[in-house]
Parts: sequence; structure tokens; C-alpha cells
Amino acid sequence: MALRAIRGAIQLETDDREHLLKLTAELLAKMMHANNMHTDQLISILFTATPDITSEFPALAARELGLGDVPLMCFVEMNVEGALPRIIRVMINAELDVLRSEVQHIYLRGAAALRLDIAQ
Repeated sequence: MALRAIRGAIQLETDDREHLLKLTAELLAKMMHANNMHTDQLISILFTATPDITSEFPALAARELGLGDVPLMCFVEMNVEGALPRIIRVMINAELDVLRSEVQHIYLRGAAALRLDIAQ
């Protein structure tokens, strides 16, 4: 097994707590499904949110999915002029038996514009 980092992002329509939790959970589920990950393979999950997101910590969505024993951490993204608004980014660190080139990174909704080269 190798340690792999899986990237993903999603754009919220609005900074609303329930919306944030629902979309963050959707992103995490799709990232795990696309990479055939099981919870015992997870090392840690890092979340970032653009500064315009203040309704809730994205890590709560992971805890609500049953990932409370996985180390979770939230950060605020840099406030770069012209950046897409209401973006949650995720980096999952996991033990996967795949080549780095085989990792499936997931960019959903408006966040797909961030990485057209690797968005699913």
C-alpha cells in the first residue's frame, strides 16, 4: 500500500449550513467511491473553505458520515482577488494500492472549472 492524496472541490450555491453539509458529504462520498476507498484506508482529511464560507466547518459533514475517528482539519483558503466564491476543497490522505496516476480527483459543480484537466 502507498500513501496517496486525493483532491476534490465543490462550489456551494449559498453559504447555508445544511447546504454546506449536504454538498460536502456528496463530495466526500464521490471521492471515496471513485477511488474504491474504505474508511480503514483513511489517514486524514484536510478541508479548506474560501473566506466567504462561515456557516459551518466542512469537517462536520465527515463526522456525520461516520468518519469521526479519522483526523480532520479545516483551514481558510487565501483570499485571492477573482477566485471562485463559496468553494470547499478537500484533500484525503489514504492508503491505496494504486499508482499515483490512477487516483481519481473529483471536482463538482462550479469547482470543476478549477481543474478542467482532472475534473471528473
